[in-house]
Amino acid sequence: MTTTPFTNRLLHEPSPYLRQHAHNPVDWYPWGPEALERARQLDRPIFLSIGYSACHWCHVMEQESFENEEIAKILNDHFVSIKVDREERPDLDQIYMASVQLLTGSGGWPMSVFLTPDLKPFTGGTYFPPDDRYGRPGFKRLLLHIAEVWRTRRAEVEEAASQITAHVRDFGRLPRQEGALDASLLRQALEELARAFDPRYGGFGRAPKFPHPMDLRLLLRCWKRFNEPQALEMVRVTLDHMARGGIYDHLGGGFARYSTDERWLVPHFEKMLYDNALLVPCYLEAFQATGEPFYREIAEETLGWMLREMTSSEGPFYSTLDADSAGEEGKFYVWTAAEIEQVLGKEEADLFSEVYGVEPEGNWEHGQNILHRVKTFAQYARLHGLSESDLRKRIDADRRKLFQVRSQRVWPGRDEKALTSWNGLMIGALAQAAQVLQRHDYAAAAARAADFILARMRRPDRRLLRTWVPGSEPKLNAYLEDYAFLLDGLISLYEATFAPRWIEAALDLAEVMVDQFWDPAEGGFFYTGRDHETLIARSKDPYDNAIPSGNSMAVTALLRLVKLTGRMDLQEKAETTLQLYRGLLAAQPLAAAQMLLALDFFLGPVQEIAIVGDPSAEEVRRVLRLLAGRFQPHRVLALKAPGSDEKHLDERLPLLAGKTSQGPVAVYLCQNFTCQAPLVGVEAVERALQQPAENR
Repeated sequence: MTTTPFTNRLLHEPSPYLRQHAHNPVDWYPWGPEALERARQLDRPIFLSIGYSACHWCHVMEQESFENEEIAKILNDHFVSIKVDREERPDLDQIYMASVQLLTGSGGWPMSVFLTPDLKPFTGGTYFPPDDRYGRPGFKRLLLHIAEVWRTRRAEVEEAASQITAHVRDFGRLPRQEGALDASLLRQALEELARAFDPRYGGFGRAPKFPHPMDLRLLLRCWKRFNEPQALEMVRVTLDHMARGGIYDHLGGGFARYSTDERWLVPHFEKMLYDNALLVPCYLEAFQATGEPFYREIAEETLGWMLREMTSSEGPFYSTLDADSAGEEGKFYVWTAAEIEQVLGKEEADLFSEVYGVEPEGNWEHGQNILHRVKTFAQYARLHGLSESDLRKRIDADRRKLFQVRSQRVWPGRDEKALTSWNGLMIGALAQAAQVLQRHDYAAAAARAADFILARMRRPDRRLLRTWVPGSEPKLNAYLEDYAFLLDGLISLYEATFAPRWIEAALDLAEVMVDQFWDPAEGGFFYTGRDHETLIARSKDPYDNAIPSGNSMAVTALLRLVKLTGRMDLQEKAETTLQLYRGLLAAQPLAAAQMLLALDFFLGPVQEIAIVGDPSAEEVRRVLRLLAGRFQPHRVLALKAPGSDEKHLDERLPLLAGKTSQGPVAVYLCQNFTCQAPLVGVEAVERALQQPAENR
């Protein structure tokens, strides 16, 4: 039995990331009263290290510095060291990332920040090597220097910390700007995206390339609103290259975090729940817009990976898969040409290798290959004189064999904590897929996760909790993004299932969100609740990052909810927040794509569709299939089934009030709760949907 010579307080933390550091010689504390009081008692600076479990360079810094006993002794003698999982505490991550960006002009993880005992940052950075290299100061030398400055130049440190804190408090404030909320803001965003677009490989900007799912969905809406073919072409080029590139897992499904090169070939191999939850709607909407089966296939494979590998037995979804396995980045996913030939045999390996870019000397490091395609299956089939269906049968069989062999390898670490916000995104993605693809299993998976969160991750006072790890109790107050993302997901789940309980839960959540986070003085929503732990700043999280900002998703969800429920008090909150963001939308549209999606919905016109009929009846299902086959982002959908509690349903969903059965199926097309005469029967609905909107 092996033992480790060091154990610290992180051993008892539920976060897998914190537990990874439990046997460092560093005397780590989790963030909390004990650590903060210790810093005050000893009058020492705090070393705050923030990272996450799938972060490659976080693991590197741990191995190089936090497992180094000499460096650990310096930390233990001169600092109070606090380790934070950024996915559990995004509030701390936001505040101290702002300070690092102010100090260095950039940010990232691992984040390394030095604070006074009253939590004010005075210096910091990201990854530091143990000694001077890569043009960066060594961590050991840096620690000794900071300890000396703290001892001999304390007044300067305190003054710098106060100045930085003042800037952090102003970081992200949005001065109200008058002006119209109109389509010119969407047109301007389209022009900026076109300037940033890479016409050869898709995506925006240079390497490293990130998927930008909110920008892609915005382009689809610009295509729809302005009848702009270039917008759709940018989406197609990007989605095609990503799905054929190495950023996509061609054996197991799902996308890696980002590509290190412009061609989408070499990913940073970590796989995040939120990236995939945001990309699935892109492929679903592109499928609706174009009818291209490839987009449906990618959406289904990605959801298949998520349901197979990222779903707990209790319902919610896990957070991440590491980039590393067996101590090497990407090792789980890459292949030598010889390995592929050993599994498939020479003839089949030759075909597979041509299709997936496998080279004898490797297309990556150390003779390894990252699977990717540069052509479509139809093009490869023509090159080999095969039908596309025959080629795909062979390739699919090859993929299954390689997947089975890969499954025997050492797996990447999986962070099994469930975060309310990321689960909200995946609930929404599954619900949207259930609608578009008519897959009831997706709706069932979304409902299981939603039920778990509402039953297990809520306090008796209806407040949400942030995080849960199997084997422990849910903990931490939820943030704005948790409420907003789950709220939007519940609305989508209602539209996929028409179960009124999801709208009831959404209304309840919206009321708590407004009560806890709304700023009555300036409008908009704070990131933390009004009774949250007091920190050095309380911000509003205005910018999209890898995930949408909490404010932008709150507006998106509230606008959708209003169209179903008629709650004009919620409409006022959404409009006020949109107006608060107007200056940002005009000045930096690429920093606020989700708010532009909300603006597009706000401008509408939104079609409110009320269906009366039995959802299990064939005629109703045909109507739902007709609606699902169209890309119509300005729409909400409600259904009244025979035998439902009509009075209660009409109170919750005024869109359904007064709507009566007219046979097997009746469809009411409404706008601003004013409805046309009902369309009775599938053929009437089909004829109406074929007409231009202005003629209906």
